[in-house]
Amino acid sequence: MAAQPELEHPRKAFGWAVRDPSGVFSPFNFSRRETGEKDVAFKVLYCGICHSDLHKAKNEWGTSTYPLVPGHEVTGVVTEVGSKVEKFKVGDKVGVGCLVDSCRSCQNCSHNLENYCPQYTLTYDDKYKDGSITYGGYSDSMVADEHFVVRIPDGLPLDAAAPLLCAGITVYSPLRYFALDKPGLHVGVVGLGGLGHMAVKFAKAFGANVTVISTSPYKKEEAIQHLGADSFLISRDQDQMQAAKGTLDGIIDTVSGVHLLLPLIGLLKSHGKLVMLGAPEKPLELPIFPLLCGRKIVAGSLIGGIKETQEMIDFAAKHNVKPDIEVIPIDYVNTAMERLQKADVKYRFVIDIGNTLKPSP
Repeated sequence: MAAQPELEHPRKAFGWAVRDPSGVFSPFNFSRRETGEKDVAFKVLYCGICHSDLHKAKNEWGTSTYPLVPGHEVTGVVTEVGSKVEKFKVGDKVGVGCLVDSCRSCQNCSHNLENYCPQYTLTYDDKYKDGSITYGGYSDSMVADEHFVVRIPDGLPLDAAAPLLCAGITVYSPLRYFALDKPGLHVGVVGLGGLGHMAVKFAKAFGANVTVISTSPYKKEEAIQHLGADSFLISRDQDQMQAAKGTLDGIIDTVSGVHLLLPLIGLLKSHGKLVMLGAPEKPLELPIFPLLCGRKIVAGSLIGGIKETQEMIDFAAKHNVKPDIEVIPIDYVNTAMERLQKADVKYRFVIDIGNTLKPSP
C-alpha cells in the first residue's frame, strides 16, 4: 500500500489537489522530502495555470494519478539549500518549470536537452527515482535538484516570470532551433492563446515580421494593437490565405484542436518550417505533395532544456518580454479552470500562492 501523502516525506506541505476526474480542486495536506545535498527548497509565491493542468486534472490524457497537485510554472524565494549546492543561496528568486529530473547520462541530457530524455521526471503526476509521487506548484513549498532550478533576474516580476517556465520556453526553443530568430524574417503564429501570445512577443523581440493566423476575426485588433503583430490572417478566409501564399519563412502552430495543415503549408516559402506545439487528440491529415514542392518541413517541439530555459528567462528580462496575466487567489482555481476550458482568459492565469494559500485549520 502506498504511503499516505502527508506521511510520505518528513517535511509538511500544503496545496490544492484534484481527487478524481471531476477535476474539482480542494485543499490538500501532503509532504515534501528533506533538502538533499544538491537540493534547493523554496517558498512558492506564484504558479501559472497551463492548459495541460486542465487536461491532467480531468484525466483527459488517461495518465492521471490522484490525488494530483498540478503546476509546472512555479516561482518563489529560496528558503534552504543543500551542502553541495553551488548556484543558489537563501533569498534568491527562482523558478521550476516542467521537469524536476532526468537520467543525466543519455545523449540528450549531455547536450542540455533534458526535455528529450527518455527518462525525464515531470514536475507533477510523475514518480521520482525512489518511487515517490511528484507534486506541482499549487502548493506552499517545493524542493528540487539545483540542476532543474532557474534563476529569475531582478528585473522580472515573479508573477510574470511563472508562465515563461512553460509557455515561454515552449515557443522560444523552436524559434531558436529552427532559426526563426533572425531580424527581418516573416514568422506566422497560429492560435492566440497562452502559447500563441508568447510566440508573438518573442518573435517580435527577435526582430521578426509577425503574422497571426486565427479562426477568430475579433482577435485582429488585439493581435495588432496590443500584442504588436504586423498582420492578421483569418484562416477560414480563402481570399486572404491565397493572397498570403508563399510569404512566411516559418510558422509556430500552437493549436491543440484538430485543424487543417494544408492551408498553413501553403503559406510557407520554399524551405519553410511549420512547427507544431499543440497536441491534438486525433491524428492530423498531412498531405505530402506540398512538402515536396518547396522542400518544406513539418516538425514538432517540446518545451526546452534547462540551460535554454535560463537563457530564455534572461532574454525575457533583458527585452521586457512578459506574458499577459490575470493573477487570481487559490480559491478561484475551480472557476479559473472553467474559464480556461472556454478560452476565457488573456492569456494566462497565475495563482498568487504566497498571499492566498492558507493551510487548513
